[in-house]
Amino acid sequence: MTLANISAAHGSGSTLPLHGIRVVEIGNYIAGPGAAMTLGDLGAEVVKIEAMEGDMARHAGHYGNAMLRSFNRSKKSVAIDLRTRDGLQAAVRLIASSDVVIQNLRPGAADRLGLGAKALRKENPSLIYCSITGFPAESPSNARAGYDIAAQAESGLMSLTGDPNGSPQKVGAPIVDTATAQLAAQAVLAALLRKERFGGGETIDISLLEVALHLQLPTWSDYLVRGVQPFRTGEGQPLNAPAADLMQTADGQIVVSAYIESHWQRLCRVLGMPELADDPRFCRNELRVANRSAMKQALSTAFQRLTTDEAINLLADNNIVAGAVRSYSEVLACPDFSKSRMLIDVDSNEQEAGYQSFGLPYDMLEAGRSRTVAPPEVGADTRSMLAMVGYGEAEIESLARNHIVKIAMPETPVMQET
Repeated sequence: MTLANISAAHGSGSTLPLHGIRVVEIGNYIAGPGAAMTLGDLGAEVVKIEAMEGDMARHAGHYGNAMLRSFNRSKKSVAIDLRTRDGLQAAVRLIASSDVVIQNLRPGAADRLGLGAKALRKENPSLIYCSITGFPAESPSNARAGYDIAAQAESGLMSLTGDPNGSPQKVGAPIVDTATAQLAAQAVLAALLRKERFGGGETIDISLLEVALHLQLPTWSDYLVRGVQPFRTGEGQPLNAPAADLMQTADGQIVVSAYIESHWQRLCRVLGMPELADDPRFCRNELRVANRSAMKQALSTAFQRLTTDEAINLLADNNIVAGAVRSYSEVLACPDFSKSRMLIDVDSNEQEAGYQSFGLPYDMLEAGRSRTVAPPEVGADTRSMLAMVGYGEAEIESLARNHIVKIAMPETPVMQET
């Protein structure tokens, strides 16, 4: 079936690129749910099959709630006990009506349940099946549970992060999980295009470890060619200077990159220190790297006479790359942020008040953006989705009564402050 036919079958009226595509997500935390939500933001209908107790993030305190708000907008929740025969059959029927499955269960769990790619293609030969794991499918560690922090550690990323005289550190945000979500969505989009052009399904394997390696591609590329072990530098790049080097201003901090020789000479001139450009300690990039501390001390003399805004404006006016180091509150107050269209309003549903979150980090000006709604309660859509794939009301009630599925009870709508 072509994408055009799928769209016609599921309904029309939207110009979002994935309108008419149905995605089933069987996932927890960030990578799987994030990939599915990205497709939902592009117009797909996302059906989240949850365990009876829900996504594990629902039980992880404040940060778990943040994960739910961040990666589970505008989904439908169907709660099923997949360990039962009838529950598995319900899941298979849902998937048979869908175009894409994304799962990040523990390694091997989907196959043991009967929800692996080969089993599901018996009912849906053109299914696109995306499996997210911690480690590559054929690796000795493929059965290990994988989390963002393990991928940061085992990919070499932690070894490069932190003060050179301190211990290795993780990056301050779960960048491997979130990058995996986006790359998994990219792979699904490519598979959908392949299906449109040539027909047939696709199996996608993506691991956190491989994504973590890919995020370090320039550093790894240098190591693979030259064989020189990279090392922690704190701020700044190990092979260039000044490059992301931290400078103190009169009221804050900025990072500066001006390691190309013409940029370095221009930086020295605009700071009123032209003699630094030809200083024998700093006249070439390699020398600036070797004498980084002295270079930073010399530049700091000029920067400490300027406020952060003055320094940024001065460097920007002279085409020198720089950035102010901002806290989250300062980012929110920055005009660049307010003009980015990243911040979106998520509408309330019957259980949860609306809130603000981030949308996709790009705009499709012709297609526009989809309306977004707060994450559903566990099992909020069990009844309607099972009915959609042919279950009668009596069958659904029987499944619920025997604790094979969970149907969320209607609640009083959340009252929002005015």
